[in-house]
Amino acid sequence: MTTEIAWRVFYTRRHLALPQAADPLISTLWDLDEWLDVNDVPDGRPYLIAPDGRYDIELNRYFETELNASPEDTQKATASDLKLWLTFLWVSRDRTDWREATPDDRAAYKHWRTVAARGPHVDLVTWDREVATVNQFYKWAVRHKHCTKNPIVQRESRSSYQHPHHRQGAAQTPAEASHQAPRRDVVWLTPAMYRSWRDVGVRGFTSAGLPDFSFRGRFGARNAAYSNMMIRTGMRLCEQTSLSVFELPHLVPGQLNARTWLPWRIAKYGSARHIYIPASSLKELWDYVEEERAEAIETARDAGVYERIRNPLIIADRTNPFVEIDGQRVTIDQLSHAERRRLLIDARDGLEPVALWLNETGLPSARSCWQEVFKTANKRCTRQRLNLRCHPHALRHSYAVITLEQLWRGHIQDLAAMNPTQRQTHQMVFGDPLNWVRMRLGHRSVVTTLRYLHALQDLEMQTRMALIPDDWEPTGTHPQDLTDTTESDPEETSE
Repeated sequence: MTTEIAWRVFYTRRHLALPQAADPLISTLWDLDEWLDVNDVPDGRPYLIAPDGRYDIELNRYFETELNASPEDTQKATASDLKLWLTFLWVSRDRTDWREATPDDRAAYKHWRTVAARGPHVDLVTWDREVATVNQFYKWAVRHKHCTKNPIVQRESRSSYQHPHHRQGAAQTPAEASHQAPRRDVVWLTPAMYRSWRDVGVRGFTSAGLPDFSFRGRFGARNAAYSNMMIRTGMRLCEQTSLSVFELPHLVPGQLNARTWLPWRIAKYGSARHIYIPASSLKELWDYVEEERAEAIETARDAGVYERIRNPLIIADRTNPFVEIDGQRVTIDQLSHAERRRLLIDARDGLEPVALWLNETGLPSARSCWQEVFKTANKRCTRQRLNLRCHPHALRHSYAVITLEQLWRGHIQDLAAMNPTQRQTHQMVFGDPLNWVRMRLGHRSVVTTLRYLHALQDLEMQTRMALIPDDWEPTGTHPQDLTDTTESDPEETSE
């Protein structure tokens, strides 16, 4: 299949220059930025254009409605998977419209993607993700009557967590998913491993733990505070990056963990929840706010950076944080990722951003900024010959595995000394550790959280294997003691 003629993915973007031409038609063009503002379209929203230049309104409405609150990375991945499927229909299925696609089209696509001699030979993990993405799109399209049927054949889910008496309402799952893809190991770091990675990669120490005076990295304290908060709270990259100073609790003497609220507008899939910040991490955050962040704000004010922000949202009173949008009073917890990036406080010394995490120019940092921080830290660890690598989601995994292990250990110890009635009461009062971790991570289903139990099971097996004595050879013997001294047949040993 050739991709010379393919569907293309574009992203909304403000501040585009209008073409310079003498054609009077150019002067009649509307202000694109104004149109995006009026229709509340954020920068970075994907949309698909057909090879013939056609904009499919029904297709792109999926990003406007169903995925509107999803993180940018999710929207980009969805657009990429849909683009591949639509291009296949266009190029290899005689320009078949996605509304008319059949199970035969999907079967041919699977053959092309996975086993065709000239195909890309994607692995099963990738294929299963693509199936899930396109299946969600078609379920939405059928539900909103944009097409009559889903070309992906469904079957009843065989999830072991489904109650056997609820068979009539059993969930459906794509039948063409392989269900054979290897389970990806949860990448996580022990506390000691994390500290080594952070100190060498982020703070600029040597692998021996000594200060490296050749280190020229900037904002080391800020970056360390960011990664510390991530591994101690389990927040996603998109969630933590969009925090405001109003979500940062104050230090209370004697309090080990401070609780704050993650609003649904910046929580992935709307999973609003309480976040617990350890006192040590919280102190680092306030040190960053009062030092590096304050310095960046002062530099930006002097350069007039905040006056150049287009369509800013201004909070007039820090003690009563709300803004006016189209005559409506809107509180901070109702603002999206994009709206928070242009949210400012009219403070005594001038304007300042509400965003907690700022870059060196004093503006809210983007997720790409933090991804680059982690990449740079990994490269430094490599140069220092420290065999450790980390990415933002690995810190979320680390939080989940370590917290779950600690909770289960205490839970089992408590239950061991109880009778059945006491155990039942204990479960009712304190609940299930797995469900507690699920709520802290913002998972919609406990099935997703179960992957961390698998990590603990694998860790336990590794520990047990390390303790199993190696009794393949008799104790005190050496290979030379086991040499067979019997005469060999020359014909048998000649080869």
